[in-house]
Amino acid sequence: MKKIFIAIFVTSFVFITACAGNVNNVEVKQLAKSTKSWDGDALPQYPQGQPEVTILRIKIPAGAKLEIHNHPVINAGVLLTGELTVVTDDNKTLHLKAGDSIVELVNKKHYGRNEGTETAEIIVFYAGIENKPITIK
Repeated sequence: MKKIFIAIFVTSFVFITACAGNVNNVEVKQLAKSTKSWDGDALPQYPQGQPEVTILRIKIPAGAKLEIHNHPVINAGVLLTGELTVVTDDNKTLHLKAGDSIVELVNKKHYGRNEGTETAEIIVFYAGIENKPITIK
């Protein structure tokens, strides 16, 4: 029995080591970690229900302005290209440039506008609940 355990351990170790490969080339950079949205408000607790994750790639043409809206769920994103300005209904403003991350507002009206000269492209991750909206206009 002891020999079987040692054989399983050695085999597992070799397999894990082989799968890991050269981990020296892996780079991890934390883009955001927060308990608050970008305007300083505390994020709400997660609601009850079946979790549903949505990931959107949003392209906003130069000069475009999005409709005022709010998100009833926690969401965060990373601006891949361009520039984006987010404005709340009480005129708090956040300017993003390519590479910036955002922990978005929850249950607070806001809009985005692209004041730059190229398309702004952002990836946004929504931590929602199945069959519930992630954006309300």
